[in-house]
This record gives sequence, C-alpha cells and structure tokens, in this order.
Amino acid sequence: MNKVLNEDRFFSMTWDYLHVYLPTQHRDSPKTAKSYEDGLTIFRRYLTDTLSVSMADFRFEDLTYDFLLDYRIHLAETGCKPRTVNHRLAVIMAYMRYAASRKTALTQIYLNIADVPYMTVPSKIREIIEDKAALECFLAAPKPSKKGIRDQIILVVLYDTAIRVEELINLDLSDICIMAEENPYIRVRGKGDKERFVPVSDKSVPLIRQYIEIYHPDCTKRSVPFIYTVLKGRTGRMSARNIERIVQKYADQIRCLHPSIPEKVYPHMLRRTRASGWYRDKVPIETIAVVLGHADTKTTRKSYASPSVEMLRQQLNNEKLTDAVPSSTEEPLWKDDRELARLCGIR
Repeated sequence: MNKVLNEDRFFSMTWDYLHVYLPTQHRDSPKTAKSYEDGLTIFRRYLTDTLSVSMADFRFEDLTYDFLLDYRIHLAETGCKPRTVNHRLAVIMAYMRYAASRKTALTQIYLNIADVPYMTVPSKIREIIEDKAALECFLAAPKPSKKGIRDQIILVVLYDTAIRVEELINLDLSDICIMAEENPYIRVRGKGDKERFVPVSDKSVPLIRQYIEIYHPDCTKRSVPFIYTVLKGRTGRMSARNIERIVQKYADQIRCLHPSIPEKVYPHMLRRTRASGWYRDKVPIETIAVVLGHADTKTTRKSYASPSVEMLRQQLNNEKLTDAVPSSTEEPLWKDDRELARLCGIR
C-alpha cells in the first residue's frame, strides 16, 4: 500500500497493521482484528474530537507515558469499565510493539509506554452450573419436536465438547465424525484458524445421529453448516445471538424446578461448567487445555480450574492436616483466673 503518511506519524502503519499483519501474519480472527480497529478508532477520536489534534500532526514521539496515562484517565472518566480501559491500552501497546519491530528507532517509545499501569479489575467468581440435577434437566429441557431436537443438540454439543459458540456456528457437517468411528469426535476450527479434534461422549452420539437424520437427510452434502437456519428459503449459519437466546430460554424454563441455576446462562458458561468438571474429575490440566484450544495452560488454570466447595472442604478437613489441632480435652495451662491473668501479663 502506498504510504499516506510519513513514517514518523503515529497512524502511518495502522493500515498495514490491521489489514496485513493481524490477519495474515499474526493470523488473528476477523473478530480480533475488528476489536483492534475499533480500539485505534477510539484513540483517533480522542485525539481529533477531544484534544483537537489532527491525525497528520500526531507523531510517534508524541505518545509519551504521561500522554497515554491521560488517555487512560479520560476513558475511565467517560464511563468505560476497567476491563474496557485495559483493552484500549493493550491495543495501543500492541500497535506500538508492531511499529517498533518495523522501525527500531521507536523501541524506546514502546518501552516507555509499556510502564503505564493498567486499571485494577475487580475479581469475581465466574459462575458455572454446580447442581448436577439442574444441569441434566437443562440439557433435557427441549421437547421431542423437530425444533426441540435441534435446540437440544445445540445445548448438548456446547456442553459435551466445551467448544465456543463461534466454533459451533462454524462447524460443517463434514466436521462431525461420529458415524463409523470407534472414537467419535468433531473437527473444530478455533481462534487463529487452528484446527483441533474434540472427542464426543458416547451418550451424545445417538442424539447427534438423530439430529443428522432429521436435518441432514442427504449426507452427501457435507460442506453445509451443521447448525443452520432457513430464512426466506435460504439456508445459512445460525447467529451467535440466536444461540444465546436458545440457551437462556431453556435455563428460564427449568428455573422453577431448579432455583439454583444461575439467573443468566450463556454458551460460555456451558464451556466453563464442562471444563471445571473435567478438572474436578482430575483430568490433567494439559489435556483440558488441548481440548479447549488453549496454547498456554495458564489460561486454562486461571479461567477453568475452579475447585468445588466440597473439594475444598475435603482437602481442608484432611485428617493429616487436622491432627495438629488441639483437642478440647487437653489440660489448660492455668488453674484459675489469677494464674491466667499472670500468663496474659496482667494482674
């Protein structure tokens, strides 16, 4: 691409960064690239609309520690939540890291802004469906109608394989390998277009076969969406929003029977519930990471390795650990209150 701005201008590399580096070299998903484009756009608007600084006049050297810190303060004061503020900062820093790799003279600028502190994000326990009876009722909630069979497959596949909602949407019929396989699995295209194989449990196989018989009677057509909708005679992939509505719908239906089910249930909660269950069943964290499509087990451990209250109780009440706790039958170190007062250093 022809250079629109001289290389000392801050926005001189944004086009290459967003349209060449992220999608083809770093192999980020379109969704990720779009979030970075949004982040840089918001920064541009801060310059032009809030500070009245032209894009053409803003240089890399103008991006100082104090300047970026002021931007962080501005985002917080305009109502952005800490996670959003941190993402906005991360976008700027990632772009500067790219620019510094292209032009080493910018390295010091990148190192200077890298010290800008992120905002503290409140730590919250991420909910899962803890009650096994509620989970079973939820997965079995759809009625045995044609639409109900489709909805149940959505719930079951999301939970059983712990795939992301975007990964479910992108599944083709050819990715479902259960018909003549001793070890049934699905082929998943995850973040960065990385493929992985995810096993399917024996209980799910008959349900998936039933769904395929109804919704894919012509199995020779393999390059079609596994989960689809038909609008005005045209077949297309179901939207993430529609799947979110389906998940919430059945959670709401069973809440009268199982009040413990969270008020808001969404596709990623099923992924988290399944992964946490594997962890509690002592599946190695490395195996869970592979199934979930994580490149780093730290991500798995941080987000999904949550012990249950029962696990914590059993471990803390381990006999070997509680042996040191004094028994209530031990003799006290004092005979009366006068002796106890002396031991406490008073009269």
